[in-house]
Amino acid sequence: MNSVEHLQGRTTGAWPIAYEALGDPAHPAIVLIMGLGLQLVAWPDSFCQALVDGGYRVVRFDNRDCGLSARAPAYGRFGLFRTIAASVLKLPVPSPYTLDDMAQDTLAVIDALQIQRAHIVGVSMGGMIGQVLAAKHPQRVQSLVSIMSTSGHPRLQQPALSVRRVVVGRPANPADLESVIDHQVRIVRAIGSRVHLESEPGLRERVGRGIRRAYEPAGLTRQVMAIIASGDRRPLLKRITAPTLVIHGRDDPLVPLPGGQDTADHIPGAKLLVVDGMGHDLSPALLPTLSQAILNHCNAF
Repeated sequence: MNSVEHLQGRTTGAWPIAYEALGDPAHPAIVLIMGLGLQLVAWPDSFCQALVDGGYRVVRFDNRDCGLSARAPAYGRFGLFRTIAASVLKLPVPSPYTLDDMAQDTLAVIDALQIQRAHIVGVSMGGMIGQVLAAKHPQRVQSLVSIMSTSGHPRLQQPALSVRRVVVGRPANPADLESVIDHQVRIVRAIGSRVHLESEPGLRERVGRGIRRAYEPAGLTRQVMAIIASGDRRPLLKRITAPTLVIHGRDDPLVPLPGGQDTADHIPGAKLLVVDGMGHDLSPALLPTLSQAILNHCNAF
């Protein structure tokens, strides 16, 4: 990657977070927050380089319970079931951590790099974390971009049953690398862009890169619990003062478009960009569109 800096590190404290910083440290920062179960390498190198070439220092990191960052202790065999049941019954929701804690992880990365304010860009769960960060720590957020995310409104449209079955499925052989890759490819095909299809070899290489780097399916379950425990964020969204761009795919099978629309509706002054043909992925064909939209937004503030 042709950048002035390629810095790798880990934050200190109870939850060490692995991060990378790319670009010129003197440039304004864009901090990228990845989604459920995905590592910093899920941000395509070409996408990050486009932001660096646009004049920004780019920071990407592994959320807790993912990649090379710290793991939470096991939370019991029926932890997820208890979390879902408590949420449905409107009882206190048990979870090893929440999105608030994950927002604090983001602050720890920013602090480690001595960044005072940053443009925050999050996808899916990362968008949720970015929303919490912008609402509760406005002095640290220059602007916000929430991509393929949602507001937490419990009555919004949900994914089709066929999509949910694929997402919650398991590899045929969890101990076999190719079987795990096969399973992850099935998930991407089920939730990803249908018009802008990624080639099979390219998709397998991208998925395999993350699995070879680190693989922690139990961590993904705990991240799901954190999302459920964090509940409806609509009251929180109304507190966001950072200039906000909401980007959502018109054809997102996992987080349908109403999730993005509801997010934009509850953030004061937010702009909504709906991308035709986009599903719940960072399809290579759409990366120029996404990076340019982000640069245009960040450049304005």
